[in-house]
Order: sequence, then C-alpha cells, then structure tokens
Amino acid sequence: MKRGLTLIETLVVVALMAVVGVALQYAIQYFYRANTQVLQGTAAVNSARNGVTTLSSNIREATYGDDGAYPLAQAATSSVTFYADVDKDGGVERVRTYLSGATLYRTVTNASGNPPSYAGQASATTTIATYVANGTGVPLFRYFNESGTELTGTIDTTEVASVSVTLMVDINPLRAPDIYTLTQTAMLRNLRSE
Repeated sequence: MKRGLTLIETLVVVALMAVVGVALQYAIQYFYRANTQVLQGTAAVNSARNGVTTLSSNIREATYGDDGAYPLAQAATSSVTFYADVDKDGGVERVRTYLSGATLYRTVTNASGNPPSYAGQASATTTIATYVANGTGVPLFRYFNESGTELTGTIDTTEVASVSVTLMVDINPLRAPDIYTLTQTAMLRNLRSE
C-alpha cells in the first residue's frame, strides 16, 4: 500500500526549506558585503600606495624651477609645493600636492615664456588618493633639516633636507578594518650648497 505525505509533513518540509533558503540568502549577502569592503579597501590602499611612492619620487627629484625658484616653494602640514621634472620632458614643472577634504590632489604647472614663468599658466590636477583620514593630530607632511631634526611652526623652506609623507586611508570610518597608514620619506637630492 502506497502512502503519500500528510499535510503536516508537507508543511514541515516547506518550513525547513524556507528557513534554509533565508539563511543561505543572508549568508550570501554577508559574503558579498564583506568582500566588497575588502575589495574597496584594497583598491584604495593600492591607489594611495602608488600615489605616495610617486609623490616621494617626485620630491626626491625636486630641483630649481625654470624661473630660478628654490626647489621647495611652500611647506605646510597638509600641502607642499616644489619644482621637479615630473613628466620627464626636460622642463621643470611646479607641483603642488594638497589635501582637500578626504582627497589628496596633485596640481602640475608648466612654465612658459621668455623668461620662463609659472604665473597665469594652466594647471593639470589629478587625484593621488581618496579616503584620506589624516586628522589634525597626524600631519600629512613633516619636514626635517640636514641633522634630522623636525622643523615645526612656520617652516623656512631653505632648511628642509627631507620630507616625510604619512597617509592614512580609511574607506569607511563606520566599519572595520582599521585605518591603513602609509609612510615614506624623501631626501631632497638636488639642493645646492650655499
């Protein structure tokens, strides 16, 4: 004699399948949310790492401007302006790197005219890093003299021998993982001894 499932048995099976389905759906959603956070974090950190490496390399190559300006034009905790041949075209560009909100930008200006001048020239701005979390307690740029002593307050650019860049990246301050901190130091190689 063949016997089928009773109504109660059918309801129990359907309820169990629904519970398993809902649990599986939540597990998949959690998996994608967690991986999205990791992928975004990895992309932001890699972008910031590349930006800091390029910035440090550019600062190392700081040289006198085409107009004769000193290699380091401006030094502050959230911005730096210097002269370097960043595009390797033989001309020296004025490079300004600055933090605006949570984004680190680089502005490059070519000199033109005779005598060469940077004033009034068009600039190209690019993004170096996003999700920057440097607060007032952690300066983006720190400056040191030849003996390795940190220069503070109003900085005399002629005393600067090296620049330390500390970039803190946090793609979502409300969620883990923690803040990633990237630090590099660049010695200014092309300074003339007076």
